[in-house]
Amino acid sequence: MKVAVVILNWNGAELLQQFLPKIVRYSAGADVYVADNASTDNSISVLETQFPTVKIIKNKDNYGFAKGYNEALKLVDADIYALVNSDIEVTPNWLEPIFETFSREKETAIIQPKILDFKNKNRFEYAGAAGGFIDAFGYPFCRGRIFETIEDDWGQYNDTVEIFWASGACFFIRSAVYHHLKGFDDSFFAHQEEIDLCWRAFNKGYIAKYIPTSTVYHVGGATLQQGNPKKTFLNFRNSLLMLTKNLPSTKLFSRLVIRMILDGLAGVQFIFQGKPKHFTAILKAHHSFYFSFMSVYKKREATHKKNYFKTKSIVFSHFIRKRRFFRNII
Repeated sequence: MKVAVVILNWNGAELLQQFLPKIVRYSAGADVYVADNASTDNSISVLETQFPTVKIIKNKDNYGFAKGYNEALKLVDADIYALVNSDIEVTPNWLEPIFETFSREKETAIIQPKILDFKNKNRFEYAGAAGGFIDAFGYPFCRGRIFETIEDDWGQYNDTVEIFWASGACFFIRSAVYHHLKGFDDSFFAHQEEIDLCWRAFNKGYIAKYIPTSTVYHVGGATLQQGNPKKTFLNFRNSLLMLTKNLPSTKLFSRLVIRMILDGLAGVQFIFQGKPKHFTAILKAHHSFYFSFMSVYKKREATHKKNYFKTKSIVFSHFIRKRRFFRNII
């Protein structure tokens, strides 16, 4: 199979200098690309002078994660896309278990490796951990991470399993499937676009898997910090967009209403925490969602499977029943 490792970059020259050498060194047999989202730093000159074997794709603007990849991948000829954040440290033989699985299992379309914390390498990383799931109201969680509770890695998730979503931090997908699904939804800009893509893949019968024998380390928040109100806006808005597109018709409006009520409670919590900008970000997210509802609703497809969620309410399980870890909620 022809494999392309594609790193999306925006003003990340220092990250490229830090992490790209290992990607080049440990990706024998794969083509390595950097898709640059119109950086204004010295990213391009760093690539041209220090990484002559890396292919450069120059996007015309900062398209964000979703459209940035959609535009770049039009120019990449490969059977498998490995979409890798610029703040990912790869390990020797990180690609082999992934490609073996794709070669052996034709029905598997999407794969995520084990994602550990770059700063604490015995701990799972927030964005993906050991594979993702959602609850009935669209709240994402992972094996190894539920909300802000993150587990140490002591081998408890060293099993290969089917998952609902794979992290965009290190995301493998068959190119034919990616294009069949028309890629990421541009309107998301960034955050949760990979969950939306995986949900659409699930509705069409494709399988996503977690492969623990491939390990990478993720810095996390290198582009947009966890506490940034813009991230709050994108996460809350994009969750509503994703639900509108993918929920079964019989549950669409009831679950949207409940989700928006839960969002309101989260906003009140931000007020009590002294974070008014995050409260405002939720208001803006809902306002944006209301005005885009009809255009998003038109993106709904015919098939929406009902068995998409792992647990009815991860909010209730985690915050009310005090079930902190994945093993306690299933």
